[in-house]
Amino acid sequence: MQDLKIKEEGSFKYIESGGDGTPIILLHGLLGALSNFEGIIHYFSKTHNVVLPVLPIFEISFRSLSVLKLVEYVEEFVNYKGFDKVHILGNSLGGHIAQLYTLKNPDKVKSMILTGSSGLFESAMGSTFPKRGNYEYIKQKAESVFYDPSMASKELVDDVYSIVNDLKKAMCVVALAKSAVRHNLEDQLKDIKVPALLIWGIQDSVTPIWVGEKFHELLPNSELVKIDKCGHAPMMEKPELFNLALENFLTRVENNSFAETKRMVYTLM
Repeated sequence: MQDLKIKEEGSFKYIESGGDGTPIILLHGLLGALSNFEGIIHYFSKTHNVVLPVLPIFEISFRSLSVLKLVEYVEEFVNYKGFDKVHILGNSLGGHIAQLYTLKNPDKVKSMILTGSSGLFESAMGSTFPKRGNYEYIKQKAESVFYDPSMASKELVDDVYSIVNDLKKAMCVVALAKSAVRHNLEDQLKDIKVPALLIWGIQDSVTPIWVGEKFHELLPNSELVKIDKCGHAPMMEKPELFNLALENFLTRVENNSFAETKRMVYTLM
């Protein structure tokens, strides 16, 4: 990420690749680092303007912090940038925000991509304070997010550990986790009509594969890509397969040929 600097303008912090094509907005999860999306940014900056806003998870008072508050932030950001249409992609909590944004702004969204998304079911750290001060527990939790535990680098574990051991940040994590559970979207997904791509790790332990299958059942214009030997963050663990599936999908959406292939389910190994 060295060549992609975080820009600060007004109340917004973001990474932007520049370039032509419909912008791809990337939305990170509750404990997700910006580097999680490095593979997507570099791969798609050749054909699209890839934009990653830094969600103000720890800047908003935890008393008013909610998934809807973060949706408002994304709305303000997209309007600030003057984007007419966007592809919106979210991992984990970011996927939840993407769904709510699309429900509120269907005319702004060209397509929606969810990977390991909350919105129906999630089993993360629970709705109570994560165990603070216990590095080994945090390390095990971070490793369990991946099929290959070695993906949980020391830097990643240290980042999560520092968050849960900061009382204010830990309270923000719990507030958002509870808000996500309250804002279950099962009854509203039928109203999302834009082309939707679901990319799911078959070994996802946070939002299990049946959650991806349920999203596919409920989203009327969706297709599901299952990736084997992969956990909760396919764009990190299997970046080549992830980018291949996303490129294939975006090409069909932008060529207006997605309707001919929607409802597909396939597995990449």
